[in-house]
Amino acid sequence: MNKIKVLVVDDSAIVRKVFSEELSKYPDIQVIGVAPDPYIAREKIVNLKPDVITLDIEMPRMDGLTFLRKLMKYYPIPAIIVSSLTPRGGKLTLEAMDIGAVDVIAKPSTAYSVGDMSAQLADKIRAASRVRIAKRDESIQEDASSSEPIRALAQTSNKVIAIGASTGGTEALKNVLTKMPPNSPGIVIVQHMPANFTTAFAARLNDLSQISVKEAQDNDSVTPGTALLAPGNFHMILRRSGARYYVEVKTGPMVHHQRPAVDVLFKSTAKYAGANAIGVILTGMGSDGAEGLLEMKNAGASTIAQDEQSCVVFGMPKEAIKLGAADKVVSIEKIASEIVKMV
Repeated sequence: MNKIKVLVVDDSAIVRKVFSEELSKYPDIQVIGVAPDPYIAREKIVNLKPDVITLDIEMPRMDGLTFLRKLMKYYPIPAIIVSSLTPRGGKLTLEAMDIGAVDVIAKPSTAYSVGDMSAQLADKIRAASRVRIAKRDESIQEDASSSEPIRALAQTSNKVIAIGASTGGTEALKNVLTKMPPNSPGIVIVQHMPANFTTAFAARLNDLSQISVKEAQDNDSVTPGTALLAPGNFHMILRRSGARYYVEVKTGPMVHHQRPAVDVLFKSTAKYAGANAIGVILTGMGSDGAEGLLEMKNAGASTIAQDEQSCVVFGMPKEAIKLGAADKVVSIEKIASEIVKMV
């Protein structure tokens, strides 16, 4: 078996030690080196040719974002950002994702034990190793012609749209939400992300979209024109009281090594919204959301999976398709219009 070769780039000797020790427990992953700063990392990347790097954002001599920009331009490689659980960490991480990082993990802390972090990091490394990174030329602008937002629905409906995503999901969700009309049905979202990063991500999506996007709080109502993003490190459950849909935000055991988990949201949506829901599963590693999407479909909901070609990692949608959970399989560019048709 070919092992996934990992280089750990972090100025903290403790993080380098913890990551190396934890990753050595997985037979398919090998830490081939560590580096305390980007200058040493650069030499090791050229000599050791890792498949994936973990990259601390805040380092001396050269910060992680500057290093990542250089890497993506001259030596593109899948990078997982390692960040502290702070609002500043959240903003810097989103910038890193824009530059080309494929995922993010929080440094071990009281919120995430080393055991939780270890399993998540191994999963993220496996996902990152499958991502093909192209060289970034920042002078080339992406074609925006296919990204026109949908102006308005003929009428609002009381449907609920539930969306789940993981690796590659920050860009996929941006693609979908920025096209949704201002009177779109209420949307509930789980994106695998640590605490604090979801706050910054929701604020950014809110700035870019016609709809209102916010990090969910316990008991928030699901209303037309609004999207609620599950906060990092909490599960989000859809509930119903009379005609009102609302969310419950709670802790609880991890599901598929994740909290929030897509399955938790989808299964509650199947139970409380039934045929009144639309379920969408986007790019991501593993199988989180596949069973939940099938439960939604069996309860009468319309369901969509992102196609392989447009996924960063074709894991979660693939598992859902395999189970027969998806009514439609479409590219990320067409998902917003497909949702609007179903509404």
